[in-house]
Amino acid sequence: MIPTPRKNDILQGTLALLVLKTLATRGPMHGYALTQHIQSGSANLLRVEEGSLYPALHRMAQEGMVKGKWGTTDKNRDALFYGITAAGRRQLTHEQESWARLTEGVARILGTA
Repeated sequence: MIPTPRKNDILQGTLALLVLKTLATRGPMHGYALTQHIQSGSANLLRVEEGSLYPALHRMAQEGMVKGKWGTTDKNRDALFYGITAAGRRQLTHEQESWARLTEGVARILGTA
């Protein structure tokens, strides 16, 4: 029997796309705000777990796509705010193009395109 994926599991590889797009449109955000924005922006269809988000942010920072800067949240807590870099904007364009090709291919297989 094939296990059924949970409805809000994010397809591997799309997390960077979601994070970069969020930062590009909303500006610098801390991790918790990112997870909340993705969840609410998807009408609760997507959920990003901290165990996935923070390693992804760390990897994206190492690759120069995002840059972290310490700041204070609305609740007066210290947090690392991530902002998109020029390299991140280039990667976002690449990720959006890849996503468009993927979704077109899937739609064709499903017979909806």
